[in-house]
Amino acid sequence: MLGGSLGALAAMSLSACGVQAPMSIPQQARTGTPSPGGTMRIARPAASAAETLDSASSLGAYEYLGALFNRLVKMDEEGQTVPDLADDWESDASALVWTFHLRGGVRFHDGKELTAEDVVYSIRHVLDPDVGSPQAGTLESMFGPDDVTAVDKHTVRFSLQTANAEFPSLLTSYHCYIIPEGSAAEIGRTGVGTGPFKLESYTPAGAGVVVANEDYFEGRPVLDRIEFYSIQDTTARVNALLAGQVDLIAQTNLDHPTARVVTGTEGTTVARMENAQWYTIPMLYTSDEFSDVRVRQAMKHAYDPQSLLQTALQGEGDAGWDNPVPPGLAGRLEHNREYDPERAKSLLAEAGMEGFSTRLYTSSYEANLTPIATAHADQAAEAGIDLQITNVSADSYYTETWMQVPLMVSYFATGRPLDQLLNQIFRTGSGYNESAWANEDFDNLLDDARADVNESSRMQKYMDAQQLIIDESPHMTPIFGDRLVGLSEKVVNYREFSFEFDYLNIGLED
Repeated sequence: MLGGSLGALAAMSLSACGVQAPMSIPQQARTGTPSPGGTMRIARPAASAAETLDSASSLGAYEYLGALFNRLVKMDEEGQTVPDLADDWESDASALVWTFHLRGGVRFHDGKELTAEDVVYSIRHVLDPDVGSPQAGTLESMFGPDDVTAVDKHTVRFSLQTANAEFPSLLTSYHCYIIPEGSAAEIGRTGVGTGPFKLESYTPAGAGVVVANEDYFEGRPVLDRIEFYSIQDTTARVNALLAGQVDLIAQTNLDHPTARVVTGTEGTTVARMENAQWYTIPMLYTSDEFSDVRVRQAMKHAYDPQSLLQTALQGEGDAGWDNPVPPGLAGRLEHNREYDPERAKSLLAEAGMEGFSTRLYTSSYEANLTPIATAHADQAAEAGIDLQITNVSADSYYTETWMQVPLMVSYFATGRPLDQLLNQIFRTGSGYNESAWANEDFDNLLDDARADVNESSRMQKYMDAQQLIIDESPHMTPIFGDRLVGLSEKVVNYREFSFEFDYLNIGLED
């Protein structure tokens, strides 16, 4: 049905879907007691036909992963590391040796019992250079494949080469889901995990189905079944929701006009995830345009994040001031760098770059990328910087533009622990270092922080690292935005944190 009708829906105007007068956007998702069972239909964008259910990959089919798999530990909504497949863990006094104790009686979807050997195998899979996992760079700086071992059937030990008092938080990454020993060759299509749902069918960049795992260790999920539909075009996803063909739009942040249409349409509403979107404007460190720190500093002085927030997102979010650590996360440096377009002009003159001009790439891949690009370009013009807005295809934005052009607008979901955020996105050589920044002083600060078992002094080192990002890096963080998620009014208990839904408790009302 969806495959045959979505093309027509994409051509419809939103006003053709029974829209009432615009309404204010709800402040939170609906909660309630869902009806047991039922099928939820989720529309999702698909990065490419190369996507996979192998979570270690950079092309993991994100929306499926939290339904199918579990991690050793996970992060809760307060940013704390809490049990998942491991129910307890401890380290030695130096934070070099970490021991994790697994829950007993957990089984994979194929009936095999979870053991420590599965965990060892899964972590070594992430470290495998042939996999190219974005999490590998973060982990391999601390230990190698032989440094993770099974002590006994339910005990795993990590012997770190360098101390890390924050180590458990790094295993909360959505690249660190646990798979059965020996399954790497087929896991990308079989999706065999320990999660609350089992895979029934899956087509890369196409449709798929997961069904309830009756034997899930935390209890059976509310839903019987989730159907996933890959719909690349944002307008088509929204129209499918308004037409009642899907119940939820995943990985789509609605722009504000569309969110108000969805809210004002009978049968649909919006859930707000506060500061869930971290918007970035990376300057490519290896490019001729941004190799000079003075040009990078000029770009930062040339715009006011608070004004950009009001223009691009109607003030719904928080100004970033080029600090990538989101508000409310422990260890965030509270520092608003100076907005000074005249200083920007002076720095460009010093660098011999008066009348600086370059392209600023954007895409419809995410609803707010182009409004942010436009607002940023307008402000930069006041400092004599000519940013030429260049729109490229959503289909290829993160495969052919990301990390390959000097300047673009990008975004991440928030939810990373502090150490993981700084190491994964900013450490030299990291797979997600979208500005390709390389700074030895920054890397050394992160190493020193990890080795510091004193909470207060460790947090200060992380804050010093944030100051380096603000002052010297090619990375701009203009704003953190609320994610506006479109969903049916029947959906209750939608919660999203640490890169996954609450698949266990989400459900539908009659």
